[in-house]
Amino acid sequence: MKLLFIFLDGVGLGEDNPEINPLAGRSMPHLEEILQGHKLIADGNFRGIAEENCLVNTQRASLLAIDACLGIDGLPQSASGQASLLTGKNVSALLGIHEGPKPTPPIIELLKDGTVFTHLQRHGKQASLLNAFPPRYFEAIDTGYRIPGVIALSLRLAGIQLKTLDDLVAGEAISADFTAQGWRKNLGFKDTPILDGIQAGDRIKQLSESTDLAVFEYWLTDIAGHHQNMQAAQSILETLDTVIGSLATWCDDEDKLIMLTSDHGNLEDLSTRHHTRYDVPLLLIGPEELRKRFIQNINQSQGSRLKPDLTDVAPAILNFID
Repeated sequence: MKLLFIFLDGVGLGEDNPEINPLAGRSMPHLEEILQGHKLIADGNFRGIAEENCLVNTQRASLLAIDACLGIDGLPQSASGQASLLTGKNVSALLGIHEGPKPTPPIIELLKDGTVFTHLQRHGKQASLLNAFPPRYFEAIDTGYRIPGVIALSLRLAGIQLKTLDDLVAGEAISADFTAQGWRKNLGFKDTPILDGIQAGDRIKQLSESTDLAVFEYWLTDIAGHHQNMQAAQSILETLDTVIGSLATWCDDEDKLIMLTSDHGNLEDLSTRHHTRYDVPLLLIGPEELRKRFIQNINQSQGSRLKPDLTDVAPAILNFID
Protein backbone atom coordinates (compact mmCIF):
# COMPACT_ATOMS: atom_id res chain seq x y z
CA MET A 1 0.00 0.00 0.00
CA LYS A 2 1.13 3.54 -0.74
CA LEU A 3 0.04 6.62 1.16
CA LEU A 4 0.52 10.24 0.15
CA PHE A 5 0.24 12.51 3.19
CA ILE A 6 -0.40 16.17 2.38
CA PHE A 7 0.13 18.06 5.62
CA LEU A 8 -1.75 21.38 5.73
CA ASP A 9 -0.34 23.55 8.49
CA GLY A 10 -2.96 25.54 10.42
CA VAL A 11 -6.22 24.54 8.73
CA GLY A 12 -9.35 23.93 10.81
CA LEU A 13 -12.98 23.21 10.04
CA GLY A 14 -14.46 26.63 10.67
CA GLU A 15 -17.79 28.35 10.21
CA ASP A 16 -19.64 28.87 6.96
CA ASN A 17 -18.75 32.55 7.00
CA PRO A 18 -16.91 33.85 3.91
CA GLU A 19 -16.18 37.15 5.66
CA ILE A 20 -13.60 35.46 7.89
CA ASN A 21 -13.18 31.95 6.45
CA PRO A 22 -11.53 31.71 3.02
CA LEU A 23 -12.44 28.01 2.91
CA ALA A 24 -16.10 29.04 2.98
CA GLY A 25 -15.86 31.83 0.44
CA ARG A 26 -13.27 30.63 -2.03
CA SER A 27 -14.46 28.26 -4.73
CA MET A 28 -12.31 25.14 -4.87
CA PRO A 29 -13.89 23.36 -7.83
CA HIS A 30 -11.69 20.25 -7.83
CA LEU A 31 -12.13 19.64 -4.12
CA GLU A 32 -15.84 20.35 -4.26
CA GLU A 33 -16.23 17.93 -7.16
CA ILE A 34 -14.52 15.21 -5.12
CA LEU A 35 -16.72 16.06 -2.11
CA GLN A 36 -19.87 16.42 -4.26
CA GLY A 37 -20.41 20.08 -3.48
CA HIS A 38 -19.18 20.15 0.12
CA LYS A 39 -16.50 22.52 1.38
CA LEU A 40 -13.90 22.12 4.12
CA ILE A 41 -16.11 23.72 6.76
CA ALA A 42 -17.94 22.52 9.84
CA ASP A 43 -21.34 24.06 9.14
CA GLY A 44 -23.37 21.97 6.75
CA ASN A 45 -21.05 18.99 6.82
CA PHE A 46 -22.48 17.88 10.16
CA ARG A 47 -25.89 17.62 8.50
CA GLY A 48 -24.44 15.16 6.04
CA ILE A 49 -23.39 11.56 6.50
CA ALA A 50 -22.17 10.80 10.03
CA GLU A 51 -21.32 7.18 9.32
CA GLU A 52 -18.15 5.99 11.10
CA ASN A 53 -17.16 9.53 12.12
CA CYS A 54 -17.48 10.77 8.53
CA LEU A 55 -18.87 14.24 7.94
CA VAL A 56 -18.95 13.58 4.22
CA ASN A 57 -18.62 10.30 2.37
CA THR A 58 -18.69 10.29 -1.44
CA GLN A 59 -17.67 7.92 -4.17
CA ARG A 60 -14.14 9.34 -4.20
CA ALA A 61 -13.50 10.84 -0.75
CA SER A 62 -14.26 10.77 2.96
CA LEU A 63 -14.01 13.75 5.30
CA LEU A 64 -13.61 13.40 9.07
CA ALA A 65 -13.20 15.99 11.83
CA ILE A 66 -10.47 15.26 14.35
CA ASP A 67 -9.76 17.00 17.63
CA ALA A 68 -6.56 19.05 17.78
CA CYS A 69 -7.02 20.28 21.37
CA LEU A 70 -6.17 16.91 22.94
CA GLY A 71 -7.92 17.65 26.21
CA ILE A 72 -5.61 20.53 27.08
CA ASP A 73 -6.69 24.14 27.66
CA GLY A 74 -5.30 26.91 25.50
CA LEU A 75 -4.64 27.14 21.79
CA PRO A 76 -3.07 24.15 20.03
CA GLN A 77 0.45 24.72 18.72
CA SER A 78 2.45 23.33 15.83
CA ALA A 79 5.20 21.44 17.63
CA SER A 80 3.03 19.49 20.08
CA GLY A 81 0.33 18.97 17.43
CA GLN A 82 2.68 17.68 14.76
CA ALA A 83 4.51 15.52 17.30
CA SER A 84 1.16 13.99 18.31
CA LEU A 85 0.39 13.31 14.65
CA LEU A 86 3.70 11.55 14.03
CA THR A 87 4.13 9.64 17.31
CA GLY A 88 0.56 8.65 18.15
CA LYS A 89 1.15 10.02 21.66
CA ASN A 90 -0.79 12.84 23.27
CA VAL A 91 2.23 15.11 23.47
CA SER A 92 0.24 18.07 24.80
CA ALA A 93 -1.08 15.94 27.66
CA LEU A 94 2.36 14.54 28.44
CA LEU A 95 3.75 18.07 28.65
CA GLY A 96 0.65 19.55 30.26
CA ILE A 97 0.66 22.34 27.69
CA HIS A 98 0.53 23.02 23.96
CA GLU A 99 4.02 23.96 22.74
CA GLY A 100 5.45 25.41 19.56
CA PRO A 101 6.16 26.47 16.95
CA LYS A 102 9.51 24.66 17.07
CA PRO A 103 10.12 21.45 19.02
CA THR A 104 11.36 21.98 22.56
CA PRO A 105 13.85 19.57 24.21
CA PRO A 106 11.05 17.45 25.77
CA ILE A 107 9.34 17.16 22.37
CA ILE A 108 12.63 16.24 20.71
CA GLU A 109 13.08 13.44 23.24
CA LEU A 110 9.58 12.15 22.44
CA LEU A 111 10.42 12.20 18.74
CA LYS A 112 13.60 10.24 19.43
CA ASP A 113 11.46 7.57 21.09
CA GLY A 114 9.84 6.84 17.73
CA THR A 115 7.68 8.24 14.97
CA VAL A 116 5.91 6.77 11.96
CA PHE A 117 9.17 7.28 10.05
CA THR A 118 11.37 5.30 12.44
CA HIS A 119 8.74 2.55 12.65
CA LEU A 120 8.57 2.21 8.88
CA GLN A 121 12.36 2.16 8.61
CA ARG A 122 12.58 -0.66 11.17
CA HIS A 123 10.03 -2.70 9.20
CA GLY A 124 11.71 -2.34 5.84
CA LYS A 125 9.37 0.34 4.52
CA GLN A 126 10.35 3.63 2.93
CA ALA A 127 9.28 7.17 3.75
CA SER A 128 10.17 10.46 2.10
CA LEU A 129 9.53 14.17 2.60
CA LEU A 130 8.98 15.64 -0.85
CA ASN A 131 9.76 19.26 0.10
CA ALA A 132 13.05 20.80 -1.05
CA PHE A 133 15.05 22.96 1.36
CA PRO A 134 17.44 25.76 0.32
CA PRO A 135 21.18 25.75 1.17
CA ARG A 136 20.80 28.37 3.90
CA TYR A 137 18.31 26.12 5.72
CA PHE A 138 20.95 23.42 6.13
CA GLU A 139 23.59 26.00 7.04
CA ALA A 140 21.36 27.38 9.80
CA ILE A 141 20.77 23.89 11.19
CA ASP A 142 24.45 22.93 11.03
CA THR A 143 25.47 26.07 12.91
CA GLY A 144 22.77 25.59 15.54
CA TYR A 145 21.07 28.83 14.51
CA ARG A 146 17.87 27.03 13.55
CA ILE A 147 15.93 24.07 14.89
CA PRO A 148 14.08 22.11 12.21
CA GLY A 149 10.32 21.81 12.47
CA VAL A 150 8.86 18.60 13.82
CA ILE A 151 8.31 16.94 10.46
CA ALA A 152 11.77 17.67 9.05
CA LEU A 153 13.43 16.81 12.36
CA SER A 154 11.56 13.50 12.56
CA LEU A 155 12.87 12.54 9.13
CA ARG A 156 16.42 13.40 10.14
CA LEU A 157 16.12 11.42 13.36
CA ALA A 158 14.99 8.44 11.30
CA GLY A 159 18.10 8.78 9.11
CA ILE A 160 16.15 9.98 6.08
CA GLN A 161 17.81 12.75 4.10
CA LEU A 162 15.97 15.97 3.34
CA LYS A 163 15.80 17.10 -0.27
CA THR A 164 17.95 19.95 -1.54
CA LEU A 165 18.12 22.61 -4.24
CA ASP A 166 19.81 20.09 -6.51
CA ASP A 167 16.88 17.71 -6.02
CA LEU A 168 14.44 20.50 -6.87
CA VAL A 169 16.28 21.41 -10.07
CA ALA A 170 16.52 17.74 -11.03
CA GLY A 171 12.78 17.22 -10.58
CA GLU A 172 13.25 15.03 -7.50
CA ALA A 173 11.54 17.38 -5.03
CA ILE A 174 8.79 20.01 -4.71
CA SER A 175 9.04 23.51 -3.30
CA ALA A 176 6.91 24.49 -0.31
CA ASP A 177 4.70 26.69 -2.51
CA PHE A 178 4.29 23.92 -5.12
CA THR A 179 5.38 26.20 -7.99
CA ALA A 180 8.91 27.28 -6.88
CA GLN A 181 8.01 30.91 -7.51
CA GLY A 182 9.17 31.63 -3.96
CA TRP A 183 12.62 30.23 -4.70
CA ARG A 184 13.02 32.84 -7.43
CA LYS A 185 11.28 35.78 -5.76
CA ASN A 186 12.30 35.35 -2.13
CA LEU A 187 15.46 33.23 -2.21
CA GLY A 188 17.09 34.59 -5.35
CA PHE A 189 17.42 31.33 -7.29
CA LYS A 190 16.51 32.80 -10.66
CA ASP A 191 17.06 29.60 -12.64
CA THR A 192 14.76 27.41 -10.55
CA PRO A 193 12.25 25.64 -12.84
CA ILE A 194 8.72 26.95 -12.37
CA LEU A 195 5.70 24.62 -12.23
CA ASP A 196 2.00 25.29 -12.41
CA GLY A 197 -0.43 23.50 -10.12
CA ILE A 198 -1.08 20.65 -12.54
CA GLN A 199 2.63 20.07 -13.10
CA ALA A 200 3.26 20.16 -9.35
CA GLY A 201 0.60 17.51 -8.84
CA ASP A 202 2.10 15.39 -11.57
CA ARG A 203 5.53 15.62 -9.98
CA ILE A 204 4.17 14.68 -6.55
CA LYS A 205 2.49 11.63 -8.09
CA GLN A 206 5.73 10.62 -9.76
CA LEU A 207 7.78 11.01 -6.59
CA SER A 208 5.19 9.15 -4.52
CA GLU A 209 5.59 6.05 -6.66
CA SER A 210 9.01 5.28 -5.21
CA THR A 211 8.10 5.23 -1.51
CA ASP A 212 5.55 3.69 0.84
CA LEU A 213 4.82 6.97 2.66
CA ALA A 214 5.29 10.25 0.83
CA VAL A 215 4.82 13.45 2.85
CA PHE A 216 4.43 17.00 1.61
CA GLU A 217 4.36 19.88 4.09
CA TYR A 218 2.29 22.91 3.05
CA TRP A 219 2.94 25.61 5.65
CA LEU A 220 1.79 28.63 3.61
CA THR A 221 -1.73 28.08 4.96
CA ASP A 222 -0.55 28.81 8.50
CA ILE A 223 1.40 31.90 7.38
CA ALA A 224 -1.66 33.36 5.66
CA GLY A 225 -3.73 32.72 8.76
CA HIS A 226 -1.27 34.52 11.03
CA HIS A 227 -1.14 37.45 8.62
CA GLN A 228 -4.96 37.56 8.41
CA ASN A 229 -4.50 37.99 4.67
CA MET A 230 -7.67 37.01 2.81
CA GLN A 231 -6.18 37.63 -0.64
CA ALA A 232 -3.11 35.51 0.10
CA ALA A 233 -5.28 32.80 1.62
CA GLN A 234 -7.52 32.66 -1.42
CA SER A 235 -4.51 32.53 -3.74
CA ILE A 236 -2.86 29.61 -1.99
CA LEU A 237 -6.15 27.75 -1.76
CA GLU A 238 -6.58 28.17 -5.51
CA THR A 239 -3.16 26.63 -6.09
CA LEU A 240 -3.85 23.87 -3.57
CA ASP A 241 -7.13 23.05 -5.30
CA THR A 242 -5.41 22.74 -8.67
CA VAL A 243 -2.82 20.41 -7.16
CA ILE A 244 -5.55 18.29 -5.54
CA GLY A 245 -7.30 18.04 -8.89
CA SER A 246 -4.09 16.82 -10.49
CA LEU A 247 -3.35 14.39 -7.66
CA ALA A 248 -6.77 12.75 -7.53
CA THR A 249 -6.07 10.44 -10.48
CA TRP A 250 -3.12 8.91 -8.61
CA CYS A 251 -5.67 7.06 -6.47
CA ASP A 252 -7.27 5.28 -9.41
CA ASP A 253 -5.10 2.29 -8.51
CA GLU A 254 -6.42 0.02 -5.80
CA ASP A 255 -3.32 0.27 -3.57
CA LYS A 256 -2.99 4.07 -3.23
CA LEU A 257 -4.57 6.59 -0.88
CA ILE A 258 -4.19 10.34 -0.32
CA MET A 259 -4.62 11.80 3.16
CA LEU A 260 -4.79 15.51 4.02
CA THR A 261 -4.86 16.72 7.61
CA SER A 262 -3.56 19.47 9.88
CA ASP A 263 -2.15 20.17 13.33
CA HIS A 264 -4.44 23.00 14.50
CA GLY A 265 -6.85 25.60 13.23
CA ASN A 266 -5.83 29.05 11.96
CA LEU A 267 -6.62 29.80 8.31
CA GLU A 268 -10.36 29.22 8.79
CA ASP A 269 -10.77 32.28 11.02
CA LEU A 270 -9.02 35.41 9.76
CA SER A 271 -10.72 37.54 12.39
CA THR A 272 -7.78 36.58 14.62
CA ARG A 273 -4.07 36.12 13.97
CA HIS A 274 -3.91 33.32 16.51
CA HIS A 275 -4.56 29.61 16.28
CA THR A 276 -8.06 28.30 16.99
CA ARG A 277 -9.61 25.37 18.85
CA TYR A 278 -11.60 24.13 15.87
CA ASP A 279 -11.39 20.51 14.82
CA VAL A 280 -9.12 19.90 11.86
CA PRO A 281 -10.05 18.01 8.70
CA LEU A 282 -8.87 14.55 7.85
CA LEU A 283 -9.61 14.11 4.17
CA LEU A 284 -9.11 10.77 2.44
CA ILE A 285 -9.14 10.49 -1.35
CA GLY A 286 -9.03 7.12 -3.04
CA PRO A 287 -10.79 3.77 -3.45
CA GLU A 288 -13.70 3.22 -1.10
CA GLU A 289 -12.29 0.01 0.34
CA LEU A 290 -9.00 1.69 1.30
CA ARG A 291 -10.82 4.63 2.86
CA LYS A 292 -12.97 2.27 4.92
CA ARG A 293 -9.88 0.43 6.08
CA PHE A 294 -8.15 3.65 7.12
CA ILE A 295 -11.24 4.92 8.95
CA GLN A 296 -11.60 1.61 10.78
CA ASN A 297 -8.01 2.04 11.96
CA ILE A 298 -8.88 5.55 13.16
CA ASN A 299 -11.93 4.26 15.01
CA GLN A 300 -9.99 1.43 16.60
CA SER A 301 -7.34 3.84 17.88
CA GLN A 302 -10.02 6.28 19.08
CA GLY A 303 -11.46 3.72 21.45
CA SER A 304 -13.87 5.19 23.99
CA ARG A 305 -13.09 8.84 23.24
CA LEU A 306 -16.01 10.86 21.89
CA LYS A 307 -14.18 11.76 18.69
CA PRO A 308 -10.89 10.91 16.99
CA ASP A 309 -7.93 13.19 17.60
CA LEU A 310 -4.41 13.81 16.32
CA THR A 311 -3.04 10.76 18.13
CA ASP A 312 -5.13 8.41 16.00
CA VAL A 313 -3.40 9.33 12.75
CA ALA A 314 -0.02 7.64 13.27
CA PRO A 315 -1.50 4.22 14.21
CA ALA A 316 -3.83 4.41 11.22
CA ILE A 317 -0.92 5.19 8.89
CA LEU A 318 1.15 2.31 10.18
CA ASN A 319 -1.70 -0.19 10.09
CA PHE A 320 -2.55 0.90 6.56
CA ILE A 321 0.98 0.60 5.18
CA ASP A 322 1.89 -2.55 7.11
